Order: sequence, then C-alpha cells, then structure tokens
Amino acid sequence: MQRYFALSRTTHGLLDIAAPAFCGLLWLGEFPTLPIIVLALFTAFAAYTAIYALNDLVGLQFDRERFAGPGLNPGYSVEASAQRYPLAQNALSVRSGAVWMGTWLALALIGSYLLNPIVVLILLAAAALEVLYCSLLKVTFLRTLVSGVVKTCGSIAAIFVVDHAPALSPLLLIAAWLFFWEIGGQNIPADWNDTEEDRRVHAKTIPVQFGFELAGRLVIAALTLSVVLSAFLPLVAPAALGWLFPVASLLIGALLLLRPGYRLFRLKEGRLAARLFDSASYYPLSQLILITVFLVAGSVLGG
Repeated sequence: MQRYFALSRTTHGLLDIAAPAFCGLLWLGEFPTLPIIVLALFTAFAAYTAIYALNDLVGLQFDRERFAGPGLNPGYSVEASAQRYPLAQNALSVRSGAVWMGTWLALALIGSYLLNPIVVLILLAAAALEVLYCSLLKVTFLRTLVSGVVKTCGSIAAIFVVDHAPALSPLLLIAAWLFFWEIGGQNIPADWNDTEEDRRVHAKTIPVQFGFELAGRLVIAALTLSVVLSAFLPLVAPAALGWLFPVASLLIGALLLLRPGYRLFRLKEGRLAARLFDSASYYPLSQLILITVFLVAGSVLGG
C-alpha cells in the first residue's frame, strides 16, 4: 500500500485537509454534527487522494523525463518518501494507479453528493483544473495561478457543506487568503526546489523563467498578502472570536510563512525552498488548531 499512498502523497494530503476543516469551522462558528464531520472528513480524504494521484497520472511523461537525469532532489519532509512518483519509477503500473485514482474519485463524488450536490461540481472543476495545471508545465509559468485556484477548491467546498448559500464577499476573502498562501508557500517553493530537474525538461516555471531574485520577491509578496488577509478572517465567523484570534493568526503566519520566506528570499538556497514548503504545509493545520481552541473555549465559557 505504501506505493499507492506515495502516489497520492498521503502525508501532504492529510495536512491539506486541515484547510477545508478550518474554513468550515470558521464559517459555521461552531462544530457541525458528528455525522457531517465524519462524512466530510472521509470525502475530503478521498478527494485529495484522488487529485494527487491524478496529478502523477497526467504528469507521468514529464516525471519520467526528470528521472532520466541524475535523479530528483530528496524533497520535503512531508513528501520525502523514496517511493515518490512511483509511476515514473515503474514501482506501480499505470493501470493500477488509474484504478486507485478512479476508486477514490468515485468515493469522493458520492460523499460530495451526500453533503451537497454543488460540491460535486467543485470537485469536478478541481480535477479539470489539475489536469490543466499539469498540461501547462512546458507551456507557461502562468500555470502557477491555476495551482492557486485548485488549492482553494477544497475549502470552498467545505463552506458549501455547512452553508448551501454562502455570501460572495467572505467567500472571496477566504479564497484570496488560500490562493496567496498556495502561491507563496507551496507552488513557487516547490518549483524552486525542482529547478534543476525543470531546466532539464524545459519546464516553464517562475524560478526557471525569471530567476531566483524575482521568484523570491513574489514569494514574499504572496505570503505577506496571505498573512495580512488572515487578520480579517474573523469577519467571516458568526462566533465572537475577539481581538486575540487575529493576533494569534498573524503570529502563526509570521512564524510559519514570513520568516522562512524571508530567509529564502535573502539567501536563495534551494534547501530553504524545501523548508519553506514544509513550514507552509503546517500553516492550515495551525489555523485549524487555533479555531478549535477558540470555539471550545467559547463553548465552555458561554455554557
């Protein structure tokens, strides 16, 4: 099973689930019923498992070209398995990978329909955008923007689970917050870490196309926007979170995003790009823990 979980980057996927969980709790301002929590978590796991596997299936040829050289960088702590890219390493057949992906996608679609049929459309849109993102590797660096949109889909879906008619303005606030986190904390650092491999296959990424100086500036700009926007997230919540919540949120962003982002910008070392990716991967989980603490405290004090 390790090869299948490597295909779906399960460790990273589990961390990613924290983002929709946080957004659902923030939007609702309280904990949903237990059946909704269980079904939503299972559906999110199935969806992320399927989408990450889809990424490797669509990008198989590009990954094989990368392996044709000296080899890949060790990766990040959240994706450091020696079995990364099992399809490209011929550790798993394409047919097996496709069956794995299709099974989890079907389960995710069933769960999505039970939660809210609109979530089905969001999931299908995310899958289509993921295919587009992979297909643009050698076409344009603007694929980075597609990645930002894909990462917002899970959290937008979570909001539609707890509110079938969400208001547009707060929805856009959350989408923008996640979009800039993905660009500055995940996508550009991942491409930075893979620069040598991407040059070998003539990929069009921001670090390859424009160099590390501009890439670093974009990382700092995107992360700064994400952290600043996080201070306004309490406006979304119906629960009274108080002034301490945005202060804590800003502190989390400074520690997990801005500090490693600035180090990368200043020193421009590839290993620091991987460290930023790792640190940013724990950012949604930290926000989830934060909102959970505040909701539990509010329930206890209010009760």
